[in-house]
Amino acid sequence: MLRYTLKRVFQAGFTLLGITFITFLLMELMPGDPISVIVQNQDVSQEVIANLRAKYGLDRPLHERYLSYLGGLLQGDLGYSFRRQAPVVEVIKPRLAPTLLLVLSSFTFALVTSIPLGVLAGAKRNELPDHVSRLVSLVGISTPEFWVAIMAVLLFSVHFNVLPASSLVYPWRSPDFYGYQSQIQLYVETVRHLLLPVLALGTAQMATLMRVERSSMVETLQEEYVQLARVYGIPERRILRKHAFRPAQLPIITLVGLNLSSALAGAVVIEQIFQINGMGTLFLDAVQSLDYQLVMGITVILATIFVLGVIVTDLAYAYVDPRISYGGES
Repeated sequence: MLRYTLKRVFQAGFTLLGITFITFLLMELMPGDPISVIVQNQDVSQEVIANLRAKYGLDRPLHERYLSYLGGLLQGDLGYSFRRQAPVVEVIKPRLAPTLLLVLSSFTFALVTSIPLGVLAGAKRNELPDHVSRLVSLVGISTPEFWVAIMAVLLFSVHFNVLPASSLVYPWRSPDFYGYQSQIQLYVETVRHLLLPVLALGTAQMATLMRVERSSMVETLQEEYVQLARVYGIPERRILRKHAFRPAQLPIITLVGLNLSSALAGAVVIEQIFQINGMGTLFLDAVQSLDYQLVMGITVILATIFVLGVIVTDLAYAYVDPRISYGGES
């Protein structure tokens, strides 16, 4: 296991290297540069612009700038934001927590709802629970996240006025920061502000996971060892809990790891709709302002989160299914 983990971490390094190179190249191919964005609508001479380009190293060849960036990255330096005149780390730091809160909450919602419903549908194959779950999963997969978000705002915020339609309340802050009376009230408001964004971002994930969980349970319940357990008279509930449930989770683990990228991408749209100051809105603003260093920093952070999620997913296989070995022995 240790050897496999080190191998995957080594491979992840090359993956992140490729991501940084592609992102750096794409930003270079975009028209204009950060200096032209900064001085737009200002009466600035070409000499001043040239001096600014030299100050930030934009007059150097592409390969020199990329190697310089990699050198700083290896030392933990994500660069300097031209637009905000601040280190990239300081710009990203307050924006990372809201995005992680949103993504992790949506994953929690998807798992808590999809796994029980998928197990029930698989156990009650071709019965009413199965038909309902398949209908729900079909609608969830077919519905875009932004449409769910807009409909949720219109229904719960505009029509019934029971849930807030914008911003988040962060549970790690003091209740006094928001003017609340107690910690409990802070947690309640955190949940209320999270409900609509989580519903919008987690619906598609929930539908996909439910569909896979149902198919995996149906397949597992047809295995020979399950049929043998039924012959021995073991109750169906115990078969589901002890013999079928755990092996059926391998596809779910794979899907959770892969869905992390789509969740991070979907957070960009959801943050725009619900006016959440997270990494998504920051990334769009950085791209529009051609803030190269900030775009690179955000890309590296999000790519690292995704790669680590995939590694954890791979390692979780052996825990869920003891038959899987990473040491070369079957």
